[in-house]
Amino acid sequence: MNYERKSKFEFPVQYHKFHKDQIFNFQLNRWYSLGYTRFEDMIEAGQRVKSFKDWKTEMLRLAKKAVAEERFVSAAFYFRAAEFYILADSAEKNSLYDKFREYFDRAFEKDEIERLNVPYGKSFLPAMRIPAKSRMNHGTIVVHGGFDSFIEEFYSMMLFFSESGYEVIGFEGPGQGAVRRKHGIAFDYKWEKPAKAVLDYFNLNDVTWLGISMGGYLCFRTAAFEPRIARVIASSVAFDYSKFHNIVAEKLGKFFFTHLRKISNYKMKKMLESGGMAAWTISNLMYIADVKEPIETTDMMLQLNEKNLHSDLVKQDVLILTGREDHFIPFKMHNMQVRALTNARSVTARVFTKEKQAQNHCQIGNIGLALDVMLKWISDVSS
Repeated sequence: MNYERKSKFEFPVQYHKFHKDQIFNFQLNRWYSLGYTRFEDMIEAGQRVKSFKDWKTEMLRLAKKAVAEERFVSAAFYFRAAEFYILADSAEKNSLYDKFREYFDRAFEKDEIERLNVPYGKSFLPAMRIPAKSRMNHGTIVVHGGFDSFIEEFYSMMLFFSESGYEVIGFEGPGQGAVRRKHGIAFDYKWEKPAKAVLDYFNLNDVTWLGISMGGYLCFRTAAFEPRIARVIASSVAFDYSKFHNIVAEKLGKFFFTHLRKISNYKMKKMLESGGMAAWTISNLMYIADVKEPIETTDMMLQLNEKNLHSDLVKQDVLILTGREDHFIPFKMHNMQVRALTNARSVTARVFTKEKQAQNHCQIGNIGLALDVMLKWISDVSS
């Protein structure tokens, strides 16, 4: 398949050291790498931010400046960045989400974006559909993220595929974006349920399914139970959360994996009070899971295990993209996931290194390379 693409987004190449702390540095690289923010703004923010409070202050300053200069793309994602590190039960967090949506819609009001509400139980799943921008439609790609993503975050990637001749549908599932904020639906690892709703609503078959970040777990769970998916792409994998420590586990040590739930819960509450990254992680997971006690977040995380993934039931063509220096997911999960796909029609595993500047989580630092790899793979396995 030959294709030509003229994109309105640029995907800059390089994973920069905007900040000495990875918790801030990754986020600054994230928005810049996806093509939404200015390099000079990221440099400035990296110099100014010293704490979570500084982060919010700086992102709001950049957002207001961008609004004044009518740079609505940057404004939208600075509001999103400000919202990201605020504790999840904050009214301000919801207000900033609304600001993000407002300026996103202003930024792309002339683009061919169809917003739809997919029926889901007694509620809805927000979806965005972008038509193929060529005379020939090569098929449909469905995109979703992980725990706390907003579908708008992936618009530059979705547009890339659209410009390459594919219809693209992105959606938010339980725990994500407006599904959680506006409809109150908590996270559910049984991702085949929202997937079925989306496939039914759009009457889809023979689709390519792309899961990003934690979506790299959810996409395999979905493919295991949904034969209408023909091709599966995982941008990052999280094969089994019970087999590695996340940031909370590292802080709690032995208490996390014992049966001493009361002690663990007490420790987690103390971490919430102390603030910082651990507090944000716990509060964010509590919000996504819609639970009252911190310890209940561990129950959600430990459901994301090998048994519940059902990798052996995946029969589709599979592409896995992994960063060799992913700071969220230990690299060993990559090989474990590859080996578990025993019945897949084909498995292509690509590991990105620092040499290509795509070594981190979800290839932040060289999104363009990752997209080119995906596009070529789809063409190869579809022909």
